[in-house]
Amino acid sequence: MLAQATLDIPALSPLELGIKLTNLDSPGIGPEVQYYDIAEDEAPRGTFNHKRVDSDSYGSQGPYWFSQINRQGKIAYGNGNASYVIWRNVLDYGAKGDGVTDDTYAINNATADGNRCGLGCDSQTTMPAIVYFPRGTYLISNPLIQYYYTQFIGDANDLPRIVATPDFFGIGLFDSDRYLPYGFSWYTNQNNFYRRIANFILDITNVPATSDQHCLHWQVAQATSLQNIVFDMAVGQLGDGNKHTGIFMDNGSGGFMEDLIFNGGGVGLFAGNQQFTVRNLTFNGCETGVYQNWNWVFTYKSLTFNGCGIAMDFSTGGEVPAMSSTVVQDSYFYNNQYGIITTFSSNSTPSSAGAVILDNCLFVKTDPAIQFPNNTAVLAGNQLVDSFVQGSWYSAYEAEELIHNLTCYEPTAKYARIQQPMTKPPKSLNLLDPSSTSPSNKIWERSRPQYEGVPVALFKSVITDGKCKGDGITDDTACVQNFLNGMNANEVAYFDHGAYLLTSTLQVPNNVKMLGEIWPLFMVDGSAPAFSNMDNPTPAIRVGNPGDTGTTEMVEFCIETRGPAPGAIMVEWNLAGANNDPTATGMWDVHWRIGGTNGTLLQSDTCTKNPNFQHGADHACIGSFLLLHLTSSSSMIMANNWGWVADHELDLLDHNQIDIYNGRGILVESQGPVVMYGTAFEHSMLYNYNFANAKDIYAGVIQSETMYAQDNPNALDPFSPVKAYTDPTFEECFITTCYKTIGLNMYNATYIFIYGAGLYSFFNNYDQGCLLTENCQQFMVSMQQSEGIYIYALNTKAAANMIEIDLIAVVPEAANPSTFCQTVALFEYP
Repeated sequence: MLAQATLDIPALSPLELGIKLTNLDSPGIGPEVQYYDIAEDEAPRGTFNHKRVDSDSYGSQGPYWFSQINRQGKIAYGNGNASYVIWRNVLDYGAKGDGVTDDTYAINNATADGNRCGLGCDSQTTMPAIVYFPRGTYLISNPLIQYYYTQFIGDANDLPRIVATPDFFGIGLFDSDRYLPYGFSWYTNQNNFYRRIANFILDITNVPATSDQHCLHWQVAQATSLQNIVFDMAVGQLGDGNKHTGIFMDNGSGGFMEDLIFNGGGVGLFAGNQQFTVRNLTFNGCETGVYQNWNWVFTYKSLTFNGCGIAMDFSTGGEVPAMSSTVVQDSYFYNNQYGIITTFSSNSTPSSAGAVILDNCLFVKTDPAIQFPNNTAVLAGNQLVDSFVQGSWYSAYEAEELIHNLTCYEPTAKYARIQQPMTKPPKSLNLLDPSSTSPSNKIWERSRPQYEGVPVALFKSVITDGKCKGDGITDDTACVQNFLNGMNANEVAYFDHGAYLLTSTLQVPNNVKMLGEIWPLFMVDGSAPAFSNMDNPTPAIRVGNPGDTGTTEMVEFCIETRGPAPGAIMVEWNLAGANNDPTATGMWDVHWRIGGTNGTLLQSDTCTKNPNFQHGADHACIGSFLLLHLTSSSSMIMANNWGWVADHELDLLDHNQIDIYNGRGILVESQGPVVMYGTAFEHSMLYNYNFANAKDIYAGVIQSETMYAQDNPNALDPFSPVKAYTDPTFEECFITTCYKTIGLNMYNATYIFIYGAGLYSFFNNYDQGCLLTENCQQFMVSMQQSEGIYIYALNTKAAANMIEIDLIAVVPEAANPSTFCQTVALFEYP
């Protein structure tokens, strides 16, 4: 992701916007509100897997394999410290968890142990750490600091409670990016990658409600996640000065969160980030559930608001909205005093800023659904809202034109700036979960598996049971293959942290569960004949064979090349979900990382950028042929997946920008259904996303960036378009800014539903002068011979034409100014 040092992206923090957390009550809104009561043994309405034992406990109370499994993972491309410890139980460092002892010092020692990447270290992948909290109550008086490449994990079967002392001092109970004086912080917010927090109760109820206090400071970028967390705050009513906040997210880039509960507080989620995917959040009695401080694109999926004062506040900036676009989908608003607050109006500027999309949202005892801060209704409540759009709307069609007495048809689009209900899109039935309720007809979804109820005896280690090395040097292909072939359907194939070198195709069986320990590496050996020829691409990891159905799960892996691998298709997915359920099989928290780290042999000492002279692609710095191929027979779920071709170094001290030439991002040829949540593919040469001969696809949010060095060389060097893979040909191009990474390409695609897209171009050969004219490249979205395309909350940056159809530009960037990007609330091509 783009570093702050290379592009001054406005952070739009509360300080910069002149907004204080003490002043979030919208004008004209009064205090009367009734809250939704929850019995001690009742799971909060709308939540997933949050069984309550009593008012203080969540979980089954059974044993959790996570704390019982033998920990033996090693760092393959290491830090020179043979005694370095990845797994840390906070009790081993002196924490008591008794609710009486101040455990701050002990827990921070557990995290920091081993001279890790903290203050003064921008990034490092060679010192990962899992910090585990057994069940208990941990009293703390200062923030618990999460270092780079760290996971904080609690007991999923009995959530540990982190409790602030009454005199707690600091930005939050957990802090993901430590602030320094004069506006500096430990990490660059856009580069704050690889973090996870799961399975906690964060409790600030001891802190006076009038104190400006947060449970969690979450200033992060890609490959990060929150899951299964309860935020307990003081309960009050609008206008009472409650300053408690569940999550404070001031800036950053990317990310994913799911299965969160917010109880009370002045604000549940204070959200500010470039792009984010959020699903399955429940807000109980929050004075404001979601306060959207700023964004480029956010998608909120399956939210539940129970008895809140304001469910969602999108009023930041007033007549100059600070948010570009927000999607709210499949969500339930129950007994809220006010629904959604907006300031988008006929007078608001820029004209395309402040876009809001509601899709399948049910409002009960909540009226109006949308209103201005002065209480003027925009959309009536107490109804099911199939579709509502405010912002720029483009509807494409074939226009008839007479040329030389011949009737010709050419794509064009009608435009309007709207704020109104719309006809609901014709979603494919196989994209909808037939068992969903409140509201029904939801898009399929499934949380990341944590295997809470699986006994530890059913976890088989690739090192202990498979006898594989994971040292990053030994060829582990046959060993891993034999290990997977020997797994039973009720067992979990556990990959201890390490690097598993592959020299030929790894065939993943159809019903295996694969789980990694803090992103173990699959290293695709580019020196192997199977992966060295770009004219004969070969899958490195193949899941299923064409026509297969099954239940394979891949959870928490990182997939890299060791050296150039121009003939490697990193993952080929053929498998379809069993029983016509796309979520029966899939990948969660699986990432691709091409170059930029130890072990890849593609780092700043060999592949540093050189924009000062014209050059072709350095073949010593080629990545792979294709990161991910979803073939025509596949159906699946993807969630929180980042395909990153490194734009800069993470491990070597210079952290320089680098040039890696990767052919393609993700190619989707599936006939559906496929559901994609929170995916990003960045910096490939030909395209980042390609939906070719595909149908029945749901995606929200998708994010991409054009390769920084282009047009030095351009998109066609070193990979030429290959017809068999339906590559874009760039045949319409005649200027240099045209031969650039296509953010989203569609060919012969039908019924593609995209709810949130951020597709960015920041450079022309590392020169940012093109941002002044918003013309770093000519086209960002290209579609040919396609129909039934629905793109909501489309955001592009510095592409002269946001969308072209059959080589004809139909959506110009100049007509859609927004906060930083250019924004279209809805583009449809029925």
